[in-house]
Amino acid sequence: MTSTSVDNWLAAAVREAAVDRKLTAGEALFRCGDRTEGLIEVLTGRVRLTRTDSSGREVVLHVADPGETLAEASLFSSRYHCDAIASTHAIVRLYPKREVLAAFEANPKAARAFSATLAHQLMNLRTRIEQRNIRSAADRVRHFLALNTGADGRTVRLPGTLKDLSAELGLTHEALYRTLAKLEHSGEIKRRGSKIIVFQRV
Repeated sequence: MTSTSVDNWLAAAVREAAVDRKLTAGEALFRCGDRTEGLIEVLTGRVRLTRTDSSGREVVLHVADPGETLAEASLFSSRYHCDAIASTHAIVRLYPKREVLAAFEANPKAARAFSATLAHQLMNLRTRIEQRNIRSAADRVRHFLALNTGADGRTVRLPGTLKDLSAELGLTHEALYRTLAKLEHSGEIKRRGSKIIVFQRV
């Protein structure tokens, strides 16, 4: 959901009650088990939602870019069920839970817009699950590239670092780097800074 759309459906009283917070890269916005505060919108930077598996490895559940909201489920829970960590320097805006829920009660259109946001996130989650079920690292990377090409059908712009991407794909940084190198060596891709150019497989 974009920042503009939030402005369109979120009541003025809720927006006036919002509080901005600056985060440095690696700083936690909240931790699993913390008391929930409200709906969060990312204004600048990137914030990832994560959990830690039994081996101590970070598992990325979602990465929010500028204009997107996160921790929507916290509106209906007393405690957060994951960590929110700034992947880059970021500014986020907190809309207090009580005011947001009151706005939904008073304005059905706002509630429907919120439901649409949740539906979009569910589709993203299904894509992530599909991605994680792909065993081959190369095929997992190909799947990601195919879903994220731009209007030209070839260019993928990486919004974060390769470390961010490896966490998103459920690969180690070393495995991702080796896979990209192999794909580039085979002529399937070409890396240009923060962009990856995809070529047709032969």
